[in-house]
Amino acid sequence: MFLVMSSSMCNCSLQMEGVLFVRNNNIYYLPMNLIELYGLLSYIHELKTYSLAFHRKDDTTCVSKKPKQLLNVKQKLTNHYTLICYLTSSKFVPSPALISPAVTAMRTTTTTKSFFSSDHITNPKTFINILIISFLSLSFFFTVKHFSSDTTYSQKLPQSFSLNTSFTTTLSPPPQPPPPSPPPPPPRRKPEDAVQRTGIVDENGAMTNEFVIGDYDPSLVEKPVNESSVETGGEDDENWGKIERFRVCDESKREYIPCLDNVDVVSRLNSTQKGENYERHCPAKDKQLDCLVPIPNKYKNHIPWPKSRNEVWYDNVPHTRLVEDKGGQNWISRKKDKFVFPGGGTQFIHGANQYLDQISKMVPDIDFGKRVRVALDVGCGVASFGAFLLDRNVTTLSIAPKDVHENQIQFALERGVPAMVAVFATHRLLYPSQAFDLVHCSRCRINWTRDDGILLLEVNRMLRAGGYFVWAAQPVYKHETKLQEQWKEMEDLTGRLCWELIAKEGYVAIWRKPLNNTCYLSRNLDVQPPLCDANDDPDNVWYVPLKACITLLPENGYGANVATWPERLHYPPDRLQSINMDAFLSRNDIYKAESKYWKEITFSYVNVFRWKAKNVRNVMDMRARYGGFAAALHDHGVDCWVMNVVPVSDTNTLPVIYDRGLIGVVHDWCEPFDTYPRTYDILNAAGLFSKEQKRCNITTIMLEMNRILRPNGHVYIRDVNSVIYKLEEIAKAMGWITHVFDNGEGPNAGAKLLTCEKRL
Repeated sequence: MFLVMSSSMCNCSLQMEGVLFVRNNNIYYLPMNLIELYGLLSYIHELKTYSLAFHRKDDTTCVSKKPKQLLNVKQKLTNHYTLICYLTSSKFVPSPALISPAVTAMRTTTTTKSFFSSDHITNPKTFINILIISFLSLSFFFTVKHFSSDTTYSQKLPQSFSLNTSFTTTLSPPPQPPPPSPPPPPPRRKPEDAVQRTGIVDENGAMTNEFVIGDYDPSLVEKPVNESSVETGGEDDENWGKIERFRVCDESKREYIPCLDNVDVVSRLNSTQKGENYERHCPAKDKQLDCLVPIPNKYKNHIPWPKSRNEVWYDNVPHTRLVEDKGGQNWISRKKDKFVFPGGGTQFIHGANQYLDQISKMVPDIDFGKRVRVALDVGCGVASFGAFLLDRNVTTLSIAPKDVHENQIQFALERGVPAMVAVFATHRLLYPSQAFDLVHCSRCRINWTRDDGILLLEVNRMLRAGGYFVWAAQPVYKHETKLQEQWKEMEDLTGRLCWELIAKEGYVAIWRKPLNNTCYLSRNLDVQPPLCDANDDPDNVWYVPLKACITLLPENGYGANVATWPERLHYPPDRLQSINMDAFLSRNDIYKAESKYWKEITFSYVNVFRWKAKNVRNVMDMRARYGGFAAALHDHGVDCWVMNVVPVSDTNTLPVIYDRGLIGVVHDWCEPFDTYPRTYDILNAAGLFSKEQKRCNITTIMLEMNRILRPNGHVYIRDVNSVIYKLEEIAKAMGWITHVFDNGEGPNAGAKLLTCEKRL
């Protein structure tokens, strides 16, 4: 530490050169000029840690330099500074035999003003010559002293010199130092001084430099995180360096989604009438994945985007049933070693682009890519609707249940289209209220009017105020009695939801959700479905059952008043103010700071790790916060999409992410994620494991990351050192190639970057 000294502290003039030794909170002064200081340092071999502080004549600040840097600034110092040096070291216990002769010799030269303090020293050559002569003189002096037994000195210090020896603190030539005496006891603290401020913010919230540093644990300086306190889900810290290599799972696990393939639980369900068998049923802890999901034998690196939109390797998704079932509807076909996607669908066999043009003509206000930025495609097939909307600056999340048409979501992900496995059944989908500007259902095989319209009410919860619901289905245009009854039921239900039918053409009908609650509040009290309770949180979705009620819109208009794309990506949305967090006035600053932080970090990722050359398409941010990582990738021109995951252990910022025009999902990382193996090219995890390590087994999370990571995919983990080194051992046991890098704070910082590669 440095001790800044002023004339009032020592009752002395700062024009005097000297050195102060600080030992056990006692200060000892020794007059000494710059050259003599070099001589002293040359004799202090045991000094492990020390610092120098130079006091400027016209200021009270100190400029600190390490002794090894002193030679580089010697001329500057002698021109502009009066030298006052503070040597501090809690470990400094010098050898008297080394220190005493050096100090004794130097004390004999400090009573008169030395030539060294003149302006001659400003000449580098002169200074070097003086330095050499001084050392030769000192060497000769001590050689003579060694052979002379009766030589005495008027200011000779005793051989028992140590830093506890008391020196005079006057700046006149010091007299013989008095015998050592114990330091006086510290003064008794006054009662009113019992509590001292230890922060840098005063009682008014203003920053101040008048603060007191409280007591601290020195061990925390060496270890920012107490490694012994880290919980690892039952793992013993002593065993982290001895992790055995994980085995490869059975071939039956090649397409394994743990929470959707739990056959034991599904077989014991009381009912599957409402789709319960397609919902999450995660395995117990003793049956969690403990092996590496196998890779298909002939797996190849995925075809780069945008070529992958039209074709993928057969060996990466070796399933032909979809070709047999849907080949006639222009969904998919097989040509040699590839699957080809013509771009059609059940209701748009002439291609998705023609279908999108039709929607735009029916409702010009939809304005793809500006007013409509985020869409949900329900029962998406192979996601051609979302694939071609990407050309119009619309990010579409394509969802479907697992294996209704055998791996349709896996085909979508292999193409590089945003998708995940999800189902309208008995629980809320894992997306916030007012998330999507448009919800699309083309022959999605969902009975929207069943159970008093509970499924369409879930669409209403997720649909943004003023958003659009596009329904392309047979009841829209066919005249069979049964289909006409379905259409009338749909008209009646949407009317009670206050939706407005704004266009109906051919097989497409489009409704618009109201912008406010005026219609809802003007309904008769006996109209069904009812309004949700005031205490219902529409953004609470993790394992929350569906509710047959209408979610009211915020009275302040939050969620409806979003900017158009691309301005909305960076403009702080209104719902930032409604997020349940500690900060209030600083929310916008936090939001902007996170965006700036990730823009700088991703700039390094993109350029240093060459992301644009790595065929990066599917990306996941495992702890997304406000979506700054995804926004930065967009700004840096990385042609990818990002699944922003907000852990349930964090503040629910997912509404903000959707208001920015991004997509994401709520998830608990103690459980597996609902996607196929080999989904993502990059997994980004910043501060995730230090957050989850007391809730989850971090080894289980790493195995899940291995499951959803593509071969030749990369992982970037930023976390505290104690966690990083444990994760590195786990990654090596999984066969990943790992590297640990310092972060921007340097090698002594408490956090590092771990990069991993899952090689094919």
